[in-house]
Amino acid sequence: INLNSPNKGLLSDSMTDVPVDTAVAAQTPAVEGLTEAEEEELRAELAKVEEEIVTLRQVLAAKERHCGELKRKLGLSALEGLKQNLSRSWRDVQVSTAYMKTSEKLGEWNEKVTQSDLYKKTQETFSQAGQKTSAALSTVGSAISRKLGDMRNSATFKSFEDRVGTIKSKVVGGRENGSDHLPSPTGSDDKPLPDHTPF
Repeated sequence: INLNSPNKGLLSDSMTDVPVDTAVAAQTPAVEGLTEAEEEELRAELAKVEEEIVTLRQVLAAKERHCGELKRKLGLSALEGLKQNLSRSWRDVQVSTAYMKTSEKLGEWNEKVTQSDLYKKTQETFSQAGQKTSAALSTVGSAISRKLGDMRNSATFKSFEDRVGTIKSKVVGGRENGSDHLPSPTGSDDKPLPDHTPF
């Protein structure tokens, strides 16, 4: 990387300046089979190509700046540009030969695995295990339901249910009959309870 390049701040990370030092090149011996004239012609062509590369990089940097200005004026954020670049890169990957071959190979492997006897036996075992688990849970649910029904019909539960019903009728009974106050525990109905009871 040439850190003295006038383009060092304008290039992306993937592009670097790699100039050929003509003083060093002049000191290297000529490649066997080339005359001095041919060597000189190749060096001139090399210098011309390097100059064109520098020019193209400058043009590219100017175009990137102009593109950035246009995006800024249009209100396109850097995040939007990143999303577009990622989307474009993913499309490029999907149409690449390597991706297509890999996808095709994975499809073949998937086909082979799903058609194998081991896969079929494993799938069958899991299916049977699922059916047995479902049957067991159904049996447990039925047993719990039956036990709750038996408990509800028991004398203890009936007694508890009757007591709760009696208490409810005493608490709510007065209001259901059109009275705004609860019956007094002492039996005197002359004092109504306040409108906002704490409970």
